[in-house]
Parts: sequence; structure tokens; C-alpha cells
Amino acid sequence: MVKSAYIHIPFCKNICSYCDFCKIYYNEKLVDNYLYSLEKEIKDKYENEKLDTIYIGGGTPSALSIKGLEKLFDITKSFKLEDDYEFTIECNIEDITIDMLELFKNNKVNRLSVGVQSFNNKILKYLGRNYDSKIIKEKIMLCKKYFYNINIDLIYAVNNQSLSDLEEDLNNILDLNISHVSCYSLIIEEHTKLYVNEVKPIDSDLDYEMYKLINKKLSKKYNHYEVSNYSIPGYESKHNLKYWMNEEYYGFGLSAAGYICNVRYTNTRNLNKYLNNEYGLDKEIIDKKSKIKYELILGFRLTKGINKDDFYKKYGILIYDIDNINKLISQGYLIDDTQNIYVNEKYFYVLNDILINFV
Repeated sequence: MVKSAYIHIPFCKNICSYCDFCKIYYNEKLVDNYLYSLEKEIKDKYENEKLDTIYIGGGTPSALSIKGLEKLFDITKSFKLEDDYEFTIECNIEDITIDMLELFKNNKVNRLSVGVQSFNNKILKYLGRNYDSKIIKEKIMLCKKYFYNINIDLIYAVNNQSLSDLEEDLNNILDLNISHVSCYSLIIEEHTKLYVNEVKPIDSDLDYEMYKLINKKLSKKYNHYEVSNYSIPGYESKHNLKYWMNEEYYGFGLSAAGYICNVRYTNTRNLNKYLNNEYGLDKEIIDKKSKIKYELILGFRLTKGINKDDFYKKYGILIYDIDNINKLISQGYLIDDTQNIYVNEKYFYVLNDILINFV
């Protein structure tokens, strides 16, 4: 049964230099038309299940005006929620106001994900962010007056960033005492300003040293529960855990991905098509073999890995019967602790090299 929903809001007031997500410059008329189509898609697809999690991402959901956000929340009121639900919305530092936070609070949002990226003013400028470290701290403290469950996104491995620069960012995060941190190494994606400007990734050895520094610093306070994510115990992202545990979820909105009734689908990135209610782009029918593949690729992103009994109950086979499992255990890349099989922490940095064994 589907228990989660992702909603994509593609609008941004500013396009960051590294961003490859589906995004559109903010236009109030387009927002109205988009929300009309979003409402129709949800009415067409949602089957009235009680949901555990809702996640509104982007783009920049907080780029919407108060009026636009009110319309968005009118739409989300159609969802039925479990008592212990998690409802996350992404927001940018420069958008945060008291009125916006009160609106979130009054419409069942109980988790914020804030795109901070760095506290270093030079790095922020390089990434195309229009604020400085002083504003970050002020806005996060304001958020904490309304929400305890707050995630901060951090980007590292930026050109000309030093280990001491990164350590300063990590110290700032620790000082803010928030519940969740997501850390992402900068990837130079096609169709981004950095790619057009022929920016090259940093040295891989430095990238690895940065990864180790993040883990060393944050693991003193947080549980490193997924390759890129850290949380105070009990504040792991319930929504993202749905993805990593290979559970089904709705995807609503431009470019959104979903997984329902053994079908993985991706919506169109073409706004005109979406506004004409032509939502679909790609579909993948998931048979048992494909489902197991996703189970392994997603499950091994978690530091606790995959529970062997749960795997057998789901698929009727022992996880040892999967190609390469025994080989990777014997080589030390995977660890079997009798209950779970998980990736050896010292190989987490090269996780993709391990996961390729199951593709």
C-alpha cells in the first residue's frame, strides 16, 4: 500500500550554479496554472490511503507567495494522514519569514529542510546563493522557534574549498544544534552553469579527506544512518527511508518520480505538457528480479544495511543466493552480523563501486 507522497514545486527566484533539478523562474501566472494542474493530478491518482509522509520539494517551494502557499496547502488537505505523520517542506534561507513559518505550522508541516549549502560567503557566492552566514544563523534560529525537526543541506568538495573551510562549516552546523544534516559532494552536472563554465571536480583524494572529516565531526553528535545523512536518534527522515527501504510512494508534479503497484514512473519535465494534463514520461514495470535489484541498491545505502529475515519474507529466497553477495562478504566489502548485511564503513565512500555489482 502507498503510504507516502512527494510533490514537486519547480519554481525558483534564482537559479543556482550547480542545480540540475527541474526548475523554472518564478512567474505568478505560471504558478496559478501549475497548481491547478497539480490539484488535478492528485485528484486523478490519489486513492485516499492514509499517508505516513508528505515531502514538498523543488525547485524552491518557499519561492511561492503566501497566497500561492495557501493554495498549495488547500491541495494537500485532500491527503489523509496517520497520527504520527511526517510532513516536510523545503525552503531557502532568503525566503523564510515569520508569516511563512506560521503558515507552515498551521497547515500540518512538522519538518523543514533548509538549503543552507555553506556558511562560507565566498562559497555561497560561487554556488549562486544570495545570502551570507549571518543571515543563515538568524533565519535558522527563527525556524527553531516554530520547529524542532529541521534538516540542513551542506554541499562540500567545492573548488578552492579547503579542509579548514569545511571544518568551519561543520562547526557552524554543530553550534546550531539542529536535528538532521544532509551532506552532498558537489557534482558537476550537465545543463548547469558550472558545467557550461567547464568547472572540473576537485581532486578525488581531497574529496575523500572531506568525507572522512564530515563523518568524524558529525558522528560525535549524530547517527550516520545513510551514506549522506546524519540525524539525532529518532529524527531520521521518515520520507527518505521509504525510498531506501524500497517502499511505494506517489510522485506528483513536474518531473516527479513515483513507485506504485510495481510500476516506477517519472513525470514529464515539459511544463506545457504538464499544464495540458499530460503527466507521464517514463514507466518501468518492476518484476521480482528488478524489485530485488532496487532492494539491494537502495538498502545498502543505509548504514544498518538489509535485514536478512525481512529480505526472505519479501522475496522467498535467502539473500546469500543473490549473485556477488557472498563474494563481497568474503572480500570485506559487506559485513554479515547474523541479523543484517551492510556495507563496511571504510568502503562507504566508494559505495557506487559496490552497488554496481547488483545492476
